[in-house]
Amino acid sequence: MVIVTRIRREVLTLPAAELGPDNPLPPLHPLDEVHRIDDRDRVGMPRDMARQLDCEPLTSLLPVRVRDGYGRTRTLRALDALVIENDRLRATVLPGLGGRVASLRHLPTGRELLYRNPVFQPADFALNGAWYSGGIEWNIGSTGHTTLSCAPLHAARVPAPDGGEMLRLWEWERLRDLPFQVDLWLPDGSDFLYAGVRIRNPHEHPVPTYWWSNTAVLEDVRVLAPADEAWQFGYERRLRRIPVPSYDGIDRTRPLDSPYAADYFYDVPDDRRRWIAALDADGHGLVQTSTDTLRGRKLFVWGHRPGGRRWQQWLTEPGTGGYCEIQAGLARTQLEHVRLEAQSEVSWLEAYGPLDAPSTGEWPQAVRGVEDRLETALPRARVEQAYADWLPYADTEPVATLAAGSGWGALEVLHSDGKLPGTPFPESTLGEAQTPWRELLRTGSLPEPSGVRPPGESLVAPHWRDMLETAPATPHTEYHLGVAQWHAGDRAQAVRSWERALRGAPARWPLLRCLAVADQTSGHHERAAERYLDAFDDLCRALPHSPNDAADAPGHDSDTGGEVWAAVRAALGRETLLALLRLQCTADARAVWDRLPPAVRERGRFRLLEAELLFAEGRPEAARAVLDEDVEVADLREGEETVGRLWSRLTDEPLPARLDFRMRPDQP
Repeated sequence: MVIVTRIRREVLTLPAAELGPDNPLPPLHPLDEVHRIDDRDRVGMPRDMARQLDCEPLTSLLPVRVRDGYGRTRTLRALDALVIENDRLRATVLPGLGGRVASLRHLPTGRELLYRNPVFQPADFALNGAWYSGGIEWNIGSTGHTTLSCAPLHAARVPAPDGGEMLRLWEWERLRDLPFQVDLWLPDGSDFLYAGVRIRNPHEHPVPTYWWSNTAVLEDVRVLAPADEAWQFGYERRLRRIPVPSYDGIDRTRPLDSPYAADYFYDVPDDRRRWIAALDADGHGLVQTSTDTLRGRKLFVWGHRPGGRRWQQWLTEPGTGGYCEIQAGLARTQLEHVRLEAQSEVSWLEAYGPLDAPSTGEWPQAVRGVEDRLETALPRARVEQAYADWLPYADTEPVATLAAGSGWGALEVLHSDGKLPGTPFPESTLGEAQTPWRELLRTGSLPEPSGVRPPGESLVAPHWRDMLETAPATPHTEYHLGVAQWHAGDRAQAVRSWERALRGAPARWPLLRCLAVADQTSGHHERAAERYLDAFDDLCRALPHSPNDAADAPGHDSDTGGEVWAAVRAALGRETLLALLRLQCTADARAVWDRLPPAVRERGRFRLLEAELLFAEGRPEAARAVLDEDVEVADLREGEETVGRLWSRLTDEPLPARLDFRMRPDQP
């Protein structure tokens, strides 16, 4: 048999916003998590589901940093892409942006099977901020979109089970410290893209594990899955079991019929094949199926109310049509985590391809019709056999490197002196961020940063915390030790570490900021505001007098250095303003505002803060004028209602459509 599958490099050019620098402040605040439920919703819940809801849900983003440096100005940019293609399908993958399958085109018909976003526009939907819509994304870590949404993955060519080639994507997920891989391949003549997925736990203790594969498709479809009930979860934070397809007089399997954004987790019986399909009125569309390990299936809709439509415009180019998501995961719902035992792994196979089947009619008949067509197009036994054929190749070493991810996996492998067959993390991938930690590992001492510059990234896993506790107690080491102790829940000891470090620290602002967060967490908001002011003053003394001359900051040796200092001033200034406004300290807040660089004050998030400040100063007309200037808050958070609340304080007029991002009904 002649293997015609090809993997090649390509450049995808499209209007794209710049990601900008990460937030340089460690995320010490509790996780901003909208996926929490009322205890009343646990009544009647299956025991395994209730147990998995309590399986160590994530409480912190550490050691990952927040990505909030992006804007909404888009220019044509060339994105590196990898294309895997046979004579039936062409899949375009973005290794530098989470390994997203941006496009899946069926060549005989010319149909695009996914929602292909015509722009790259980050928005605040990932656990750590920046995320973008469209395609097939691989979500690992915890409830929500992965912190790797806009991060590079390792990629390489690997031999496939049929003698051809696979495209392997892999990385080290840092929230749970778990390496994972996704192997993509197209058997000769196949209408289905195969994805072999494996998550490994190399540790000597169990780890809570999360995975959902999210597929964006055009929303003018009917979504079918083999279930008669679903768990509905909306932004009211209520979880309820509802019948499928209709509930409360609305057919919830038709995305455009639902009024508000919501998740529908289909309760697929244990004995049914795992699949989900999105079919248009003519019966054309996409089906996703898998081996049974990937048990969950979900539909996410934006709804037809103004807030949902505004989000659709926000995430793409207005006038290009909306999308919904069909998803598949390890548990019934995304509120759960499954336990991955020590020194073990979990793996499965997924398949994505075109399907033609009637989507209309009564639910049982429509579901059975889709299932029958799927069995003809891709028998369940063939999927099981493909999984069995792939497993021996999961450990096969890459043949040719196509893209590089981060160096964090290499650092962890260096620490454990372990081997992860099939997913190498070579020392050559170690970079500037990992250098001081490699030195700590080799010498037992964390090196001081050269010059006066912001502290680097902190590591918080127990083995790194142990090393910090035995390292020479320099101010820099005490700073990072405090962050690790804070993450471990030892808040009092973290405060003591930061206070000790203050005595000899060349720069006090990083420590004062950490102590301010600790004060806020314990309810001491006045002391927190004072420490924030001291931290901001200390930072400004270390920076140039001209707010436009960040490139002259101490320790600056490149354009990137100047960008980091600008990000520090913006991040600390924002937190300081919020702390002061909470206490109505308007004079101090105005003084901080005046010391921010003009380029920072012009950002949408800071324009919103300016409006809050003006209102607090008793100048509602000026605050209203700010909102009337078509403010765009680039990092508006999923479910955030700040803009709407401020508007209602300023006027009784209806919220303008451009400011309406409401994702739930008004609460009584």
